Amino acid sequence: MEILWTIVIGFLAGVIAKFIMPGDKEPAGFILTTILGIVGAFVATFIGQAVGWYGPNQGAGFIGAIVGAVIVLAIYGFIASRSSRTSTY
Repeated sequence: MEILWTIVIGFLAGVIAKFIMPGDKEPAGFILTTILGIVGAFVATFIGQAVGWYGPNQGAGFIGAIVGAVIVLAIYGFIASRSSRTSTY
């Protein structure tokens, strides 16, 4: 049940992260953004459990998931923009 809750929170966090980081620099669409938000929630849960902020059966909170989603979106935007500049057509 915790995984399902993390997916739901990650979906909402991805939507909010897209509003926080809008712009043409990020080549992600809505679906990819929400998937990256879900990944961000899982990353926030993993890091929070590793650091000791969350217990073994606790997931990241809503704010933590948003922060994780923003970080994952920023990393993805950086990698995607670098790969589009270096590729030759």
